[in-house]
Amino acid sequence: MDLEVRHLRALCAIADTGSLHRAARQLGVAQPSLSTQLRRIEQELGGPLFVRARTGCRPTPLGRLVLSRARPLVAEMRSLVSEARAAATGGQELRVGSTASRALAGWLRRLRARGQDPTLHMNVSPNALLRMVADGQLDVAFVHEVEGSPLRIPEGLPLRVLIEREPQFVSLPVDHPATAHPAVHVSQLAQDRWMIDPTVDGEWDAVRHMFRTAGINPHVLHGDYHTAAALVATGEVVTVCQPSCLPRPDMAVRRLHGDPLGVRLLLAARTETDLDGALPALREAYWEAAREAPAYREWLEREGTRPLPDGGGLRPEPAPALP
Repeated sequence: MDLEVRHLRALCAIADTGSLHRAARQLGVAQPSLSTQLRRIEQELGGPLFVRARTGCRPTPLGRLVLSRARPLVAEMRSLVSEARAAATGGQELRVGSTASRALAGWLRRLRARGQDPTLHMNVSPNALLRMVADGQLDVAFVHEVEGSPLRIPEGLPLRVLIEREPQFVSLPVDHPATAHPAVHVSQLAQDRWMIDPTVDGEWDAVRHMFRTAGINPHVLHGDYHTAAALVATGEVVTVCQPSCLPRPDMAVRRLHGDPLGVRLLLAARTETDLDGALPALREAYWEAAREAPAYREWLEREGTRPLPDGGGLRPEPAPALP
């Protein structure tokens, strides 16, 4: 078996995510297929490249050696493809990475209006996206850092903070009794089933800490948030959501009393030029999404801070008196 770029890309994905499961999701393949591919690569190279444990996968000394050569090769191939596509189309391609956000559509639209041609790479792992920027596989990445779980930010990576602390809300069935109030105590949801995505860096640790602090031990299901939204709509679960999440006829969005969960929103880039070029469009798109979300807008006004009408930032105002 001759090693190909796709094999090297698979090794990098396993190392970046620390998990065969998460790497398979990132690569868009089935986990058994990735496991089989890894075994064949290890047979070709003559030894194990990763130590498998319950806590995940970590490179062996041989694995570190192979990765040190594989990363620049994969990065060079990605750069070659991106530059060739940009030259063929005459456009200025910008390779964008992001975790999930309602601001994405507005951000990409604004980048195109500024004469750029953005491509998009989604990943639930902000650490993997930051690594891809550092390796030259992406130009910019919009990521979140879960409170209490610092990201592994590569040394020297240009970075800007978009939001220092964004509170996380909860989505629940529209007929749930807790929807009678604008803020929900975690204890009001103690008897509900929660769905949490454990593959999101730091997410499960933060939610588990919230449960412990509230003195509850609810039934927790593990799954991705697309599935969670569908189950919320049918009354099966409640789940954590971003404050910009929009309510639906079958799903309500409420803030959590005391804001026990928070994330920091960051933009990273290969260069300061890329960073400065992408940030204004992202800022505008973020506040556009914030203004459209009733629960988030109410929270901003309650906290005495409102997005400016043009989406340019925050305007401090006296907080309204609490009822």
